[in-house]
Amino acid sequence: MRSKKPREAEEAEPDIVTEVTEPMVVMGRIAGPYGVSGWIKVFPYTEYVDGLADYPAWWLGSSGGDGKWREVKVNEYAIHGNLLTASLEHCLDRTAAMRLKGLQIAVPHSQLPVLSNTGEDGYYWSDLIGLEVVNLQGESLGKVTGLLETGANDVLQVKGPKKSEGEGKSEGERLIPFIDQVIVKVDLTASRITADWDLDY
Repeated sequence: MRSKKPREAEEAEPDIVTEVTEPMVVMGRIAGPYGVSGWIKVFPYTEYVDGLADYPAWWLGSSGGDGKWREVKVNEYAIHGNLLTASLEHCLDRTAAMRLKGLQIAVPHSQLPVLSNTGEDGYYWSDLIGLEVVNLQGESLGKVTGLLETGANDVLQVKGPKKSEGEGKSEGERLIPFIDQVIVKVDLTASRITADWDLDY
């Protein structure tokens, strides 16, 4: 499956990194090079593998959340099972593609369809980051720091709340499956996720 015109030979230009004030939505991660012609492998965070192919340009940045992103044009893409491969402008060989390994792929929030706060239309992963997670007993399990794609289902990374003074560090990280049997409610307005999950899990 292909889109866009074939990549034309051109000289690489210096990276232009800009600090973006508009919210960005992370939609995938570059897994590494694909072949020797500068193509990259992408692990998409979208519902469908080709979800990122709807956007003619991607923004690349580190997972550190420093707000600095580099816009790149997408020349071509291809689908290989659950993997997306792509040819990016100015990425002409395997060495250049290797330098992009591990970078996050995002698009500006304003370019995405508007979803309701009720969650009926689904959620963007970036909207879940920072939400407090509580169980059915009202006990705080911590805050969402990230999401993992395991193949079977998505998993919330939840950092436990800090303990009271004198009780040491926080409770550490919990991994909570983001599935209907566990996630009771996602309330974006209240910035809270209710989960059927015990403190001892």
